[in-house]
Amino acid sequence: MKSLRFFSAEAFVSNEEFARKSLSGVAHNLFPLLFKASYLLEQGEMIHNLVKNWPLVDFNMGKLLGSTEDYQEDLSHRTCSVCLESCLTGLRDYVLNHPSSPVKRLKLVDLTGMKDVEVQFCDCKKTMGRWARTKLLSKICLELLFYLQQRQCDPRIFEISIDVLIELFVTDWNYEMVVQALLKKCYCPLKICCVALRFDNLSLQKFFYIIKLTDSSLLRKLEIVHNVHLEMEHLEKLLNNIYFPLLTSLTLPARTFNTQRFTATDEQMLNNIGEKLGEMTQLTELSMSFSILTGRLQKLLSPLKTPLKILDVSNCSLNHADMSYLANSFHADHLEALDLSGHNIPDLYPPTFFKFLSHFSSMLRSLTLEDCNIQDSHVNMLILGLRPCQKLQEFKFLGNPLSSQALKYLFTFLCGLPRLKNVEFPVPKDCYPVGITYPIDDVNLCRFDHKKYESIAEELNLILLQANREDIKASTPLFGSYDAAIQETKNELGACLIKSFKETLEKFTTSLNKI
Repeated sequence: MKSLRFFSAEAFVSNEEFARKSLSGVAHNLFPLLFKASYLLEQGEMIHNLVKNWPLVDFNMGKLLGSTEDYQEDLSHRTCSVCLESCLTGLRDYVLNHPSSPVKRLKLVDLTGMKDVEVQFCDCKKTMGRWARTKLLSKICLELLFYLQQRQCDPRIFEISIDVLIELFVTDWNYEMVVQALLKKCYCPLKICCVALRFDNLSLQKFFYIIKLTDSSLLRKLEIVHNVHLEMEHLEKLLNNIYFPLLTSLTLPARTFNTQRFTATDEQMLNNIGEKLGEMTQLTELSMSFSILTGRLQKLLSPLKTPLKILDVSNCSLNHADMSYLANSFHADHLEALDLSGHNIPDLYPPTFFKFLSHFSSMLRSLTLEDCNIQDSHVNMLILGLRPCQKLQEFKFLGNPLSSQALKYLFTFLCGLPRLKNVEFPVPKDCYPVGITYPIDDVNLCRFDHKKYESIAEELNLILLQANREDIKASTPLFGSYDAAIQETKNELGACLIKSFKETLEKFTTSLNKI
């Protein structure tokens, strides 16, 4: 609900000409209110003018757009291109306009509060994701430097120093611009301060170069994903040479570890990596999916001094020793999110799985068990394991061979979990042709009876409705949950895949010609 103050703010910013002329007489403490009203109405020019004349010490996007007394709705998920571009160009013009007004004192800009989501409600329907925000901020910093070099500027401009906190997303397509901005950071009034870094589609040489340009003492989150070919020796080099005192979250790319070809040197390397992870006293989130960690999980996790809250070891070929360690480790009592996808849990380690869930039950909020060969005969066991997990908010179990009857039985139970909000369930097995094998490959994934599936999905939603659990969202995203980062860079990733396929084909053709 909007307060009378917020209605008044909306009326004020809607008259752009009047607002622009009157802005100099507006009380400083009203700027946040006017900013949120302008953002809601997508008044780009007004947003630009507000930021250009910002009178306060800090500018925090998360707080400005979050729930307030005057308007409770959180707008931080609206990554509207018009609004965000107006913010950043306004920041540039704030610097250039600074000397004319002695009251300006902006010292800190925090852009980290934005949330990239699948559905946007802004009228322009054009978003500015994390990758684009990285590129635009870098571009604006370089434009500022160019302007200052080319023109006679007031000397007071060079006294301005504004820290800009941002979550950088670097790929090969925006690499050069980001590197130039970081190299010239000390000369620019806008100081890029990276608190989170995501790398994708980047060579190792470029990865190591750009990470050395950032201030690792500020970094809280590091994501190295997909097309960055980081292996264990590269990870050891990274951790030996760069210290991350505030790092809370680390994501490693697929195939970072491969215990199938371990030598004595590799074992020592793994021990060293474990020790380095143990020195990160703030680390509580770790993702190592699609590596081969068979029998080595304890070596990596036991040196950690802080219990993990989020752990992703999906498709890591864990064995009994790994599962037993995890169930009995001090992490078990603190885990809030766990992904064990790609492991044959019911058949390989059912006792350990029960122990898992009994340990996790007090804290577990998100559980992912995709492609775990959970069948109809395992549903009772699964229900017994989930029953203590009364804080569970999200349960994903795509890719399991469950019939429609088993799903109905499971959904009836899930209605009793009081905090559950999101369920991702598989296409029922009886919707596929007889004889389909699991895990189902991409070619056959969509070859099911869609009408039958829709009918079953309606029945499952009816179970939720009859239990007064309309608050639970149930869906079947065949190719996984929405990933804003992948969606934003899909063109580059597609081009990279085509290039890789072409190179492989050329090598194959060359080999054939030699024969």
